[in-house]
Amino acid sequence: MLSLQHISKYYQVGGNKNYVINDISIDVEQGEFVSIMGPSGSGKSTLLNIIGMLDEPSDGFHYFVDQPVHQLKEKQRSALYKQYIGFVFQAYHLIDELTVAENIETPLIYQDVKGAERKAMVADMLDRFQIVGKKDLFPAQLSGGQQQLVGIARALIAKPKLILADEPTGNLNSKQGEEIMELFRKLNKEDGVTIIQVTHSEKNAEYGSRIINLLDGRVESIKNL
Repeated sequence: MLSLQHISKYYQVGGNKNYVINDISIDVEQGEFVSIMGPSGSGKSTLLNIIGMLDEPSDGFHYFVDQPVHQLKEKQRSALYKQYIGFVFQAYHLIDELTVAENIETPLIYQDVKGAERKAMVADMLDRFQIVGKKDLFPAQLSGGQQQLVGIARALIAKPKLILADEPTGNLNSKQGEEIMELFRKLNKEDGVTIIQVTHSEKNAEYGSRIINLLDGRVESIKNL
């Protein structure tokens, strides 16, 4: 499904290259659940953003569903992203001017899902995450944990083939966090959704089938579970 070959990301500082990630090669098969770990500053979020086509590498080759992402124009990358990927951000990235229900609905609008079907799918998500009572509120009226749940609901609504999650339970209490990880496990095992998560939590990492440890922008170790 995904192949990264010799991917690097650096910034020119004076005459020097300041590497954020350095010569990373990873393959992810469809249906895998991969956890990426490492200390702060090891390049985890940058790597996830490159996988999700939100950032471009400085060097290397990026293939996704047999498409050479490194050769695609921005519009083509955007179309691939919308068709296949759901992103759960650590910082939510909810749209302040939209209600909870409207935020969750957004990916379906991009996919040209009909209005009545959109409403039914949003209602199902609100119910699944037990946030029906919050549907008409705006993000600023929600707690951090509630905003995270809305962000996860939005990522899942279009039934993506690949979920990218950046610290998905970072702002949730332990019970909510466990429920989200169990939901991810279910999506992975029963629906065959491929999941790549960045996490600091050993417990969350072990939901995956493989843990990739980064250190100073490089792959330090890969552990199969």
